Amino acid sequence: MTLACSSVMNRLARAVCSAPYRSSSTPLLQLLHWLPVSHRITYKIAMLTFKTKLHRQPVYLFDILQNYTSTRQLRSSSAGLLKRQTTSTKTSDRAISAAAVKIWNDLPVTVRSATSSEQFARRLKTHLFALSFD
Repeated sequence: MTLACSSVMNRLARAVCSAPYRSSSTPLLQLLHWLPVSHRITYKIAMLTFKTKLHRQPVYLFDILQNYTSTRQLRSSSAGLLKRQTTSTKTSDRAISAAAVKIWNDLPVTVRSATSSEQFARRLKTHLFALSFD
């Protein structure tokens, strides 16, 4: 699925920029400031997780996302991490309960510590853009 979406996005970038069919799409995506499909998925899940933590809505997602609490005092105690759930299959790794926690915990503290949706979105896109093109 992601490969097909990637192909469509690359072709669209070429069309928007009037680039030849065989030209590389990476510089075009960077010029248009578009994230690759895999990072767009990460962006959407991270935004949903942030909004769920901030507004405590929707309740069914808020109940799934539990804050991580250590049994002893560690530096990571105030990092805003979520409690990981153990999964046994690749399919269960893709469930929102596992994927959201993994994506959230992998974000840098500077992104996770945002106080508003706009600030979080800006920091998140900057972070993902740097991962994609640097």
